[in-house]
Amino acid sequence: MKKAANSKTSKAAAHKKKVVKQIQELGKKYPIIGVLNMESLPASSLLLMKKQLRGKVELVMTRKTLVKLGLKNLKLENGEKLLENVKGMPALMFTKENPFALYKIIKKSKTPAAAKAGQIAPRDLIIPKGPTPFTPGPVISEFAALGIKAGVEGGKVAVKEDTTVVKEGEPINAKLASMLARLSIEPMEIGLDLVCVFEKGVIYPRSVLDVDEKQFMADLMRAASEAFNLSIEAGITNKDNIEFLLGKAFREAKQVGLDGGVLAPELVEEILAKAYREASSVASEGNIQINN
Repeated sequence: MKKAANSKTSKAAAHKKKVVKQIQELGKKYPIIGVLNMESLPASSLLLMKKQLRGKVELVMTRKTLVKLGLKNLKLENGEKLLENVKGMPALMFTKENPFALYKIIKKSKTPAAAKAGQIAPRDLIIPKGPTPFTPGPVISEFAALGIKAGVEGGKVAVKEDTTVVKEGEPINAKLASMLARLSIEPMEIGLDLVCVFEKGVIYPRSVLDVDEKQFMADLMRAASEAFNLSIEAGITNKDNIEFLLGKAFREAKQVGLDGGVLAPELVEEILAKAYREASSVASEGNIQINN
């Protein structure tokens, strides 16, 4: 029995060393490390994600202590901050893929799910203003217990105003989880939870990786337009505005020449035409005949 116990202990120790070594080797091989939280992830969802990410990432799933030890042994720049993001049931993802593109793949694969008691809210959860499917009764008191103002409208219970029932990062209690399910609100997401990504000493949290592409492009275009206008106003020349600035300078110089009657070759025709129009106007007022 003692020999068997020693054998198991020896195998466990060897496995731990192997996993820690694997983390170190992958950390040196790949420039990007993703920290995942696999808590509440069904096996079917994990298999699906592995299939979608095959050839793009290498996953290491093990105990939190081994994950932390492996990362610590890598002696990464800003490594202590990275360790703070190891939470829940952690896993590590090693890749050469763009972190933002990777997050997009992971996000698209997620599916909505009902909340369970004790789960952490992924964002501020809001019960929206408006009618509910409930008929008047005890449910009004249940709403009140959750801090939700409700009344009766058109024979149905209605929420009077948008109400934040739990903040991001806070646990969802049993009563709230039950109410969310009855309202058909599915605030949770089933899929890989990418907590953060580490690259060259920089840690990108989920909030940074989760880019609204349409809003990003709109912001980018607005910034480019504002920068262009600023360069025009300041007279700063570059390849993007030089044609516009030259055209602007030509038009302004031309106007100065016309106003001053400068007989430059480019202006003679317009100055003579202007003089003729002015002479015609004076002649018309004085009833004078002009011979062309």
